[in-house]
Amino acid sequence: MPGLRLLPWTSPDGKPCYLDPDTAHPGTLSLLADHVEVMQLGSAEEVAAGGRAVLADAVAGERALRFALTRAVESLEDVVRIAVSRGRRLDETSAPIPDSD
Repeated sequence: MPGLRLLPWTSPDGKPCYLDPDTAHPGTLSLLADHVEVMQLGSAEEVAAGGRAVLADAVAGERALRFALTRAVESLEDVVRIAVSRGRRLDETSAPIPDSD
């Protein structure tokens, strides 16, 4: 959806949420979304470190591996949502690249 920002959370039924932002004057919801994205990225770094620790533990059981993988998938979904949202916003603000012909 051109011009709409994909928010870093979903509706209670799992559908994506969007915001029609005022890019000149970000509102409260836009600033909250920025804050949530920062928190999600920080959490993903912690999950990655925990996952590496579980993988390095030769005696880690199935339960630990499943827990680490579950958290890793959740974090990956958050990071992909953030990347998609930011990528769309970059595409909308980028100037076209002139042809070199």
